[in-house]
Amino acid sequence: MKIGLVSYRCENRDMQFNIGQIERAMKEARGKAELLCFGEAFLQGFDSLCWVYEKDRYTAVEQSSETITHLRKLTDLYGLALLTGYIEKEQDRLYSSCIVLANGEIVHNYRRISQGWKEYTRTDYHYCEGNNTDPFELCGKKIMPALCGDLWDAPERFKTEHLLIWPVYVNYTREEWENGVLDEYARQALLVSRDTLMINPIDRNPVNHGGSFRFQNGTVTERIPYDEEQILIADIP
Repeated sequence: MKIGLVSYRCENRDMQFNIGQIERAMKEARGKAELLCFGEAFLQGFDSLCWVYEKDRYTAVEQSSETITHLRKLTDLYGLALLTGYIEKEQDRLYSSCIVLANGEIVHNYRRISQGWKEYTRTDYHYCEGNNTDPFELCGKKIMPALCGDLWDAPERFKTEHLLIWPVYVNYTREEWENGVLDEYARQALLVSRDTLMINPIDRNPVNHGGSFRFQNGTVTERIPYDEEQILIADIP
C-alpha cells in the first residue's frame, strides 16, 4: 500500500483554498498512492477558531455537510482515499477530528482525546474531546490514527502493532526541528508503533514550516524538506 503524506500550505478560515489544495494533491498523487493524508485541522486551518462558540460553529463542519460530501465525491473522482484533519461540529459540540474517506463513503472519524487543540482556559462545554481510540481498515490494512498531542498525553491508548498515522500541527523553528525536536518526535512515536507517518501542514500565519516524515523503530527513515509543498509517498508492506 502506498500512502501520500501531503505537506501543502493551508490558510486559516479559507476552506475553499484548502479544498483546492486537497484536490491539487489528489491530481498529483493519482496513480501513485491509495491514500492521501493531511495535517491536523487542515480543512479550516489550525488557527481558524476564535473560541466564541456562536462564531466558531459556522467554521466547523458536520459529517453530513456539503463540504464533506464534496470531499467524498473527490475520492470517487480520483480513485484515492483521503484522510484529513478538520474542525468537526456535531449538534452543539465542536471537536478537532480526523476523517477518513474512500470510494465516496466515510470510512472512519476520529476525535482528538487531548486538550491541546483548544484554548481550554477560554472555552466552555461546546469544545470537546473524543473518547475512542480505534483503528480503521483500508486496503486490507489496519491503521491507527492519532492527532498531535495525543501521543504526548496518552500514548498508552494508541499502542498498536499496526501502522500509526499522526497528523499534527507543530510550528517549531527550523533550527529547533533540526536540533533535537524531530528526533524527540520519532522517539515518542516508538512508544506507540514501530512504523509511524507524521504529517505537518505549512502555513504563514503563524509560520509553520511543515514537513512530512516516516519514523521506523524510533528513527527518521523518510522525509521531505521544510517549507516545500511536496508529497512524501511511503510504501507500506
